[in-house]
Amino acid sequence: MSKNKIMSGFKLHPRLEQDCLTVGQMTLCTLMLMNDSQYPWYILVPSRPDINEIYQLAITDQQALLAESSLLAEKLQLIYRPDKLNIATIGNLVPQLHMHHIVRYQKDSTWPAPVWGKLPALPYSEPQAEAEISRMRMALQAYLIDY
Repeated sequence: MSKNKIMSGFKLHPRLEQDCLTVGQMTLCTLMLMNDSQYPWYILVPSRPDINEIYQLAITDQQALLAESSLLAEKLQLIYRPDKLNIATIGNLVPQLHMHHIVRYQKDSTWPAPVWGKLPALPYSEPQAEAEISRMRMALQAYLIDY
């Protein structure tokens, strides 16, 4: 399936465009890196228009979201060896369906509390961002259809 068919009518929420860097396109989701170097923090955004909740996706897309989330979680576990992965679809500020995957360590500055609203974002430098994105693209190269 081509990227254009997958993304027909889909537009990324402006807040996600502002706060994230694009890693690539999977079969269903656009994979984003949150531009906050305090945590390895990736976001999956199903490339479907007008979707705010998982139940609104077709059953096959729900299954694809779970599969892509599980794959991403597995790669994050292998790459970062976290104490915990926080995976959530909160959407209070961004109603568009998106799934956070945040690598957490007991030594991080907000442990054990959630990361939201605790500290201002610390953006990646350009070389740091390129390294993080390249690392994830390498880990997911067989699953990315475009980047």
